[in-house]
Amino acid sequence: DGWINTVANRFNKAGVQVGGKTVSVSIRPIASGIALDYLREGVYLPDAFTPANELWGEMALSAGVDIQLTEKRLAGNTAGILMKKSVLDKFTSKYGEVKLNKVVEAVIAGDLLLGYTNPYASSTGLNILTAMLQSFDAADPLSQKAVDTLIQFQAKAPPVAFTTAQMRESARNGIIDAMVMEYQAYINEPLLKDYVFTPFGVRHDSPMYAVGALPDEKTQGLRQFVDFCRNSESQAEAKRDGFNANDSFPGEPLNLTGARLFSAQKIWKENKDAGRPVVAVFVADTSGSMEGGPITNLKASLINAAKYIGPTNYIGLVTYSDFVTIDLPIDLFEGEQKAYFTGAIKDLYAAGGTATYDAVLVAMKLLEDQLKQVPNAKLMLFVLSDGEQNEGYDLNKIGPVVKALKIPVHTISYNMDLTEMETLSKINEASHVAADENNVVYNLKSIFNAQM
Repeated sequence: DGWINTVANRFNKAGVQVGGKTVSVSIRPIASGIALDYLREGVYLPDAFTPANELWGEMALSAGVDIQLTEKRLAGNTAGILMKKSVLDKFTSKYGEVKLNKVVEAVIAGDLLLGYTNPYASSTGLNILTAMLQSFDAADPLSQKAVDTLIQFQAKAPPVAFTTAQMRESARNGIIDAMVMEYQAYINEPLLKDYVFTPFGVRHDSPMYAVGALPDEKTQGLRQFVDFCRNSESQAEAKRDGFNANDSFPGEPLNLTGARLFSAQKIWKENKDAGRPVVAVFVADTSGSMEGGPITNLKASLINAAKYIGPTNYIGLVTYSDFVTIDLPIDLFEGEQKAYFTGAIKDLYAAGGTATYDAVLVAMKLLEDQLKQVPNAKLMLFVLSDGEQNEGYDLNKIGPVVKALKIPVHTISYNMDLTEMETLSKINEASHVAADENNVVYNLKSIFNAQM
């Protein structure tokens, strides 16, 4: 993001013209998978799209999105497996060279804790998923044999990270000893200097696609910008930023394309918990600051995102303002419970103060009680709020309880980037997202695909 924004700023100052008009570009940074959702649903159609790799372009074409490849490479990059040097020595002595099939074998054997990111949003996450399926069964990466091996892998792998930052935090805290990441991110992170990088999968060369039937002047303008990105000054700048390394790695061929990539994501979602049901409680802020647009959009977002919750999961709903309400006790998320959930969301209204952490404690008690009924379940909380706590317990008071219970608390800061919410999530290695009215639906969908 930093490099392409820098190049765009220089391009805009250069006064490049097409047909007597000055061309300028604006960059909007969005995770590749969420950008694909925008394109598929037509809610935000840019003139051009530059995902990290070509897998997203293949998926967009398969979904009927009108895009045309303008340039295969803006700046060179690769996905890779990072392994601590101390872990690498043990790995190579038992498994030999770092290859994906051997890494998977080590994870299944319990010799390696490998972290990776959500394949519905992350390019490295999608890359390693497709590469793993190919290694499981080269003839048919979507076969039952491949699925069975994926289930074995998921049974031993840590929970998927929503973002690279979350995964990096897990590494720093010793939760994982290997992870997947792009080279450019790895080389610019001082905390990862004791890790060794091994490239894998398709290359991440940031291809550029034109979106829709652009008028001729925009097509020419896009070509001018692409050429500006590819000129010697911009490429030297990219290299200084950590791009254009590992060019000797040719990348692996696309083993899955089009609709089969969507199938790979679906297989992952259905099998990511290795047969363990998820029990989750949604904790929604209905304080006075949510009145009007915020509560309306939050309700629409939860109803929309609920489509991505699997029917084998157990779901409950807690809301809070000055006090805490259990709107929906936990139950299996099929027919009747799904209808109750939708009805409870539609009935929400905003008023009063913000007793966030009282609500977290109530929700955790619900989860602990449900665990007695479903003893092998994965427990998690989702907290959605637009303001800081001003009623009831504070974070310092409940923090030790959250840590002791080891229940991950995924937080969504609505219309604000709340530091306390992020701190709450970090206690048990969960995700935190700062969303707004324009993207909260897509962020919730991505989180639910990753966790539910």
